Amino acid sequence: MTAPPGNPFDDRDLVATYERWYETTGRLADELEKRLLDELLADFPNATTVLEVGCGTGHFSRWFEARELDVVGVDLSMEMLVEPRRLGGPPCVQARAKRLPFDSKSVDLVAFITTLEFVGDAQSALDEACRVARMGILVGALNRHSLLGRALQKRADPPWKSARLYTVGELRKLVTRAGGEHRPKVRSRTTLWPVGQRSLPLPWGGFIGISASWE
Repeated sequence: MTAPPGNPFDDRDLVATYERWYETTGRLADELEKRLLDELLADFPNATTVLEVGCGTGHFSRWFEARELDVVGVDLSMEMLVEPRRLGGPPCVQARAKRLPFDSKSVDLVAFITTLEFVGDAQSALDEACRVARMGILVGALNRHSLLGRALQKRADPPWKSARLYTVGELRKLVTRAGGEHRPKVRSRTTLWPVGQRSLPLPWGGFIGISASWE
């Protein structure tokens, strides 16, 4: 299986600098994003297994593992998947978000962290996640209705020139629709505000976190 032509995450230069961003200019953003995701993980108190779709270098897969969760990562880009193997952490496999090589209800939780922005059909990816998940899904995404989102949409460099950003309302609708018969309980918060470092249930923060839980 190969990535489609033009996949920005097959760029070796981008892959080589990806983790460095979290250690330098993105350190505060990383801390705030993980703090928000930690809040939402509380909606899945009995979860022990996580499938991270769009795991990239395994940055968040390793974070899930540090929370004593059994994690598997999935990504389309083989260039990206070199990094989890080099850096250590959970196993990762190559697959498409809308065709996951896992049985129905085979993991507790499916997570997308800054992934849906780069998936051509976000609804299909979420539908597939709901097929695989026993307890629910967790989404972290960049907010189109934020100062950060507006700045990113103006950029013409990869990977941003191919990204599609969503609002809180749009993501909640996609997640709720995907949950369908599960009748998910959906909760959303945002962080990375221009001022302050709290997460709030309001629509303007730069990073959106959404949980959709069921059992």
